[in-house]
Amino acid sequence: MTIVSARVPVRRLAATLYAYAFLTDLVLLYPVYVLLFADTGLSVGQISSLFVIWSASGILLEVPSGAWADAVSRRLLLALAPLLPAVAFALWVLAPSYPVFALGFVLWGAGGSLRSGALEALVFTALDRLGAADRYARLTGRAHTAGVLGAAVSGALAAPVLAVGGYPAVGAASIVACLLAAAVATRFPEHPLLDATPADEPDDPGWRASLRAGLAEARAHPPVRHAVLLVAAVTAIWGGLDEYTGLLARDTGVATATVPLLLLLLWSGMTVGGLLAPLGERLTRRGYAGLLVFAATMLAAGALWRHPAGFGLLAVAFAAFQLATVLADARLQARIAGPARATVTSLAGMATDLTIVAFYAGYGLLAAGTGNPVAFAVSAVPYLLVALLLAARRPAQSGSASR
Repeated sequence: MTIVSARVPVRRLAATLYAYAFLTDLVLLYPVYVLLFADTGLSVGQISSLFVIWSASGILLEVPSGAWADAVSRRLLLALAPLLPAVAFALWVLAPSYPVFALGFVLWGAGGSLRSGALEALVFTALDRLGAADRYARLTGRAHTAGVLGAAVSGALAAPVLAVGGYPAVGAASIVACLLAAAVATRFPEHPLLDATPADEPDDPGWRASLRAGLAEARAHPPVRHAVLLVAAVTAIWGGLDEYTGLLARDTGVATATVPLLLLLLWSGMTVGGLLAPLGERLTRRGYAGLLVFAATMLAAGALWRHPAGFGLLAVAFAAFQLATVLADARLQARIAGPARATVTSLAGMATDLTIVAFYAGYGLLAAGTGNPVAFAVSAVPYLLVALLLAARRPAQSGSASR
């Protein structure tokens, strides 16, 4: 591999990545769409079923889209990805109903699948070719922060836009952001993909060969397999809880227009968590386990407070979860050695989506019987179990949390 040492290409890649992440999450509907569902008459159980549909669509397309990105064009998929949720948002505000919401989540899930795996693989490959693979955690941590800033701006703008133009205005702004994200994606570098199709299988489609290579690497190499499972275990539950934070905020007794402002606290916490990635790389295996215990404790305490001030503790929890997610992804990328990087990363995404589906089903039942605060607190328990498993593993089986 020819290593090109140049700061300018790295900075150009970073700028494109940050802009793409910001615009992808600049969805003004995001902090209020659960309220749109509730105002349309949907129950918590129906809302949970929509989230299951969202995840199911991602599961079906996650790995095939990753293999497609390994065989065809990662940049193309990143450009197409924001266009599907743009269609979904238009449908939601024009014809709000359960079937339309479900169709919208199918489109949104498909868009997420096109992006998942392709983005991480494109960034890591580009950095590796520039001799800067060690900057992956730093760049992705900042990209997560850029995405959170996009969500934070959405939260700050959603309330006044909702007050002035209602859900249609919020939806229109979200569509514009999606279109801008698609335009930015065309600025990503595109490198020739290696070994897309083995020479001895000329008739085999490239995506199928990539799919087999990715599955084989995850199956044959325990470090890769463990990293895939860690990504799913760390990301799924708090990612699922994020969809219910609006309902938890409303349960504190604040007005609907105040809900986005409480969510702004959570997004601020996630911003800090992403920026802490360079420091987080120093965590040992047990230090990483301690991070999960700390996050779980803050999550339970903040939810059970049942007061707007509890969102301060939740912000701390989300900061820790964001940091843990970035470190788990960096660990996975560092352990992938084969050419099917997007496919292996998509396997982690699929495992995450499968876990989220189970979580949505359980959360809907639990929240219906105990309320959102208790459901949030109970959701912290799996992180304690993951932390226990990490702390109990022999040092020979695992290095630091970020390697």
